[in-house]
Amino acid sequence: MPSTYLTLITFLALSSHAAADLQIPIVPSSQLSMPPLGFGTWNLDTSNVSTAVSTALLSGYRHLDCAAAYNNQKEVGKGIAHGLAELGLERGDIWVTSKLWNDHHEPSKVEEGLDTTLNDLGLEYLDLFLMHWPVASIQGTNKIYYLETWHAMENLLAKGKVRHIGVSNFDPHQLNLLIAHSATKPAFHQFETHPYLQQSAWVQWHKTHGINVTAYSPLANANPIYNSPSGNDDEDEPPVLLENEVVTNIAWIRGCTPAQVVLAWGLSRGTSVIPKSSHAGRIRENFGSLKCVLQQGDLDEITALGKKWVKRYNNPSESWGLSSMRAWTTLEGVVGRGGCGLGRKSG
Repeated sequence: MPSTYLTLITFLALSSHAAADLQIPIVPSSQLSMPPLGFGTWNLDTSNVSTAVSTALLSGYRHLDCAAAYNNQKEVGKGIAHGLAELGLERGDIWVTSKLWNDHHEPSKVEEGLDTTLNDLGLEYLDLFLMHWPVASIQGTNKIYYLETWHAMENLLAKGKVRHIGVSNFDPHQLNLLIAHSATKPAFHQFETHPYLQQSAWVQWHKTHGINVTAYSPLANANPIYNSPSGNDDEDEPPVLLENEVVTNIAWIRGCTPAQVVLAWGLSRGTSVIPKSSHAGRIRENFGSLKCVLQQGDLDEITALGKKWVKRYNNPSESWGLSSMRAWTTLEGVVGRGGCGLGRKSG
């Protein structure tokens, strides 16, 4: 752990327990208790991800989102171990999600993928294991393939290595088909949603069917990987969300930062949100969204942004050779742009 963080870590450790009390778990049943505000690890460089994860825990986060595809789980595991040790917490005090990558969709490889993740993270079990995409990469070919993979994931529940299983990046047809042909309904579904991609009908569908939603990329094009630089003059391209006048005005009135306003909006929908950052200040800032109180008028103004701009930022289907297929539409019929330069590190 870099010495420049020692003073920060000491301070955060003293206040972390009180901060974590702000997290009211998402509890659709007596068994599920995911804290709604999580810390994402997508696209965090291995050189600083351990410090970022430890800082997140010390700041109050008790929900970490990981994936094999992010290629940083060993470092994430080191950050978990350090943070828990500093706080005097046990494994059961935090929620850890990870995801099965496309190259382990063959049923015989599913448990191997889980075991590799557990070994990398230094954990004995996951609270939630997601199928990252409904896509299998088998012998150099990508194809929509998920039912048999899901059935193999169902078998993991009895082995004690995972507490819950779910999916990520499924469209309505795929999710309905999976539910109709499986004994276990996904407990969670993680997909992209934010003020520029609200997917309100899709979110409501999950509520109706008792499936929890986790929103990734909750700050939309604030992520530099989405190539939306400040000052874009294209009228069809949404402005950087955190610089949108609606968001900045609300932030000024409520005494919050723009990021806190957007995250508070996401939490108000009943979804969990998983912002990520490698900067200690922003990690703490994002956690402060739990104290950002918005009025109904504020929420309505942010929701209205979705009527002007509808933009999906993460859809690698074209780069996978699947652009002709119907994957990743929503109940609103939104189809995301392909590629995004994401390759294996897709959200």
